[in-house]
Amino acid sequence: MFDSDSEDDGAPFALIPDEPADFRPPPPQPTTSTYTLTTAPHETLSLRLVGHNPLWGHHLWNAGIVLSAYLEQHTELFAGKTVLELGAGAGLPALTCALRGATKVVITDYPDAPLVDNLWINIRALPPHNCELTADGYIWGNEPLPMEEADLVILSDLLFNHSEHQKLLQTVLRTMKKDTGKAVVFFTPHRPWLKEKDLSFLELCRENGLKVEPVLETLLDQPMFEEDPGDRDTRRTVYGFEVTWA
Repeated sequence: MFDSDSEDDGAPFALIPDEPADFRPPPPQPTTSTYTLTTAPHETLSLRLVGHNPLWGHHLWNAGIVLSAYLEQHTELFAGKTVLELGAGAGLPALTCALRGATKVVITDYPDAPLVDNLWINIRALPPHNCELTADGYIWGNEPLPMEEADLVILSDLLFNHSEHQKLLQTVLRTMKKDTGKAVVFFTPHRPWLKEKDLSFLELCRENGLKVEPVLETLLDQPMFEEDPGDRDTRRTVYGFEVTWA
């Protein structure tokens, strides 16, 4: 805002030419990825991804794809039950649950408007289903909780965020249904030299009275980012765990 008492009336600014229209590159536009469910009726989903986001919501991650296929093979985890996904990005695992028999699904990501709006776009683009399905912004560890007593809590490729492990765990402890609730934790060590720090989240779970069981280790054809440093086999591996009350 200009100072109305200034004697120069902002004259120096008049000497600065307007930026040409192409001076700054336009922000990246949203993209679309497709995913075909692995079980009948084999719906093909068109998933919108935000153009760019510092929280990495502009990618469809390998762990989410592998987890979605795993959920289709293990519908007992969510069919007729309630599901909460944290840090969802495009929301593929949660959307899969909605299409395969979950009664209520809440999909959350950081409360950044483009991220949450994008989740709603993906929800509205789904084929017909009978699930109560919503999206919301949520910061791990905060109140109010996005869902209480979730039968299944989904964590897909979130463990790289080491500084937030404690808040992420507190959210799991407060939202996972007592006694019978489960969480699925699938991830890839995108920085292989920090794999142990990724895994420290699972140790935190054990220290807080949870049981952690490995359920899957899948070596994919390619890593998420071919040009990244670190062991290639590690970067193209998806690890899956189920977390329950001990």
